[in-house]
Order: sequence, then C-alpha cells, then structure tokens
Amino acid sequence: MQKRQQRSIKPFPIYRPPQRHVEPNLSQQLGWVASILFLTVALFLLLLGQSPAWSGLIGSLSISFLAMVVEALPFMLIGSLAGGLIEVFVPVRLVDRVFGRHPLRATLLAGSMGLIFPVCECAIVPVVRRLLGKGVPLGAAITFLLSGPLVNVVVAASTVIAYNYNWQVVALRLGSGYVIAVSFGLLLGWLWQQRQALVPSMASRPLSSCGHEHCTAGTAQHSSLLLRIRHALEHALDDFFAIAFYLVIGAFIAAFMRSTFPMDFFAQLSASPWQAILLMMGMALVLNLCSEADAFIAAGFRGLLPASAQLAFMVLGPMLDIKLVLMYMGLFRAKFIVALACSVFVAVFTAMLVLHFLWPAPF
Repeated sequence: MQKRQQRSIKPFPIYRPPQRHVEPNLSQQLGWVASILFLTVALFLLLLGQSPAWSGLIGSLSISFLAMVVEALPFMLIGSLAGGLIEVFVPVRLVDRVFGRHPLRATLLAGSMGLIFPVCECAIVPVVRRLLGKGVPLGAAITFLLSGPLVNVVVAASTVIAYNYNWQVVALRLGSGYVIAVSFGLLLGWLWQQRQALVPSMASRPLSSCGHEHCTAGTAQHSSLLLRIRHALEHALDDFFAIAFYLVIGAFIAAFMRSTFPMDFFAQLSASPWQAILLMMGMALVLNLCSEADAFIAAGFRGLLPASAQLAFMVLGPMLDIKLVLMYMGLFRAKFIVALACSVFVAVFTAMLVLHFLWPAPF
C-alpha cells in the first residue's frame, strides 16, 4: 500500500524541448562577414583618427553616424515591440475575417493593413505565411507583403521626424508604396495561381515559423496573460537584435559617403536623376535596413541627391532587399521570386523617374 502511494505522488515531469543543432544559413553567414568587416574598418578609422591630419574627417564621420543611429533606434524598438505584440496577441483568424474572400476588396484592404498591424519587413514573411495558410488570396498576401512594412504608422512617424516634419515626404512615400503594392498584388494574383507561386512543402509545415517552442500547437492562445507578454517581449527582442546591426552598418556607410565623397560627385548625380535613383536603389538592396530606420539614412543625403533618389531608397528597401529575397525562398518558388523582384525593381525605378519630373523640388 505504501509503495502504491509513493508511486502515485511522483512529481510532474518538466518538459524540456530537445536541443537541435541548426546550421547557419547563408543570410547568417553573410551577416557574420559583414559584422567582421565593419568592426575591422571601424577599428582602423579609430586608430586613424588619432592623427591630427585625419581627426577632422573622422570627427565629422562619427557625428553623422551617431546622429543617424540615435535617431533611428527608438523607432526600431517601437517597431519590434509592435511586431512582438502582434505575433502573440493577434490571431490569424481575425485578420482572415477582415480580409474576407473577395480578391479585389481583400487586395485593396491589404494595402492599408499596415496602419493597423505595423509589421517590419523582418517579421512580415512569417505573418504572410500564416495568412496564406488560412486561405487569404495570393494577391492580398502579396500586397500586404509589400505594403505592410511601408504603409504603417511607425514608418510614417519615423519619416516625418527624419525630414523635420515635412509631411509631403510622408505622403509621397506611403502613397507611392501603396499604389505599387496594390498594383502588383492585383497583377501577380491574376497571373499566378497559389499552387504555382508557393513552395510545395509549405502546406505540410507548421504555420508558426518563428522558431519559438511556445508558438507551436496553439499553446500561445492558452497561456496566461503574463506569460504571453513575456513571449511577445521575446519576439521583440529577437527582432530588434536581428536587425540592429543592419542599421549600424547602413548608418556607417551613409555617414562615410557623406563625409568622404566630394560634393562634385553628388552634383553630377543630381544632374542625372536616373543614376542617382539607381545608386540609392542599389544601396537599399544591399544595406538591408529596417523600414522604421531607413528614413534617417535617406535624410542624410538631403542637399546631395534629388528627392526622387531619396524616395527610391525609402520605397524599395521595405519591399525588396537581400535578406527579404533569402526569406522568400522558404515561401515562394524561384520563378515567382524572380518575377516579383524584377517587377518591383522596375516599377519603383519607373515611378521615381516619373515623380522626379512631376516633383522636381528638393526636400
């Protein structure tokens, strides 16, 4: 009898998720290489700044770099917190109910959903993956994928502060982003079937792709409020540290170009708007900046590059860059990724050229 009682009062076993070794992907490897190069260059400039001949240039570069980073970090933090709260507290069925099933209405509505769900491009792919898994039309999902990180309140706030409360910049940035996103959402949704665009293995994978154990099997909905807040903060922390070094490197490159490149170089680009636009679009592709922070980088080129080139940087970056293309590989087929990337690049370039001739005034 005593043995039976002892067996019946065994302590409840504590679940410990199995530890799995995850190989670093190409994006993480490129991030490590970029970090090492940045630290090497920064150390070299620090040593170079000790020389009186270089102290003035290094001091100017340091001031520009710190100003961009300090101004942008609060908005990155706000965006990360918003993404974490949405990840945990907003159920996908609610978004699905708002979108509905009508493709045209869903696509038009998806272009402005970022005003309610301000998701950074670093977190947009898992959200779109869930929406597609719940039956949201492909066109609406593509529209939200392109417009969600751009047409939202956090991006609008960061842009207006970066440009000294010039609301014209905000209207042009968000307006052009909305038009491009809706246009290509309708076009690609009409030209491509969902089974042709998505990877075959997507349907068999769990909807949660964030990598957290508490997000699997619907456990997040049954957790206590305090635990869910903790999970939201964990998501926000992961997003913040995952993208913060992109901001640091981008701010450093912008400050370096502004401090070292001769003014004649930018004057030549101002005379040739298509070259300036291509330069800033190339920077947007390579720098991988967060949409809540890229306005401060673009604002660093005021007076040096035309307004259309600055807008090209701010519009293309949230829609298309290297890290996004790598993230798309887990969601879309290669042909669809090529079609999406080429279409968005050409559309932004054409729109900014047209805008340059319709709005030649500088910011």
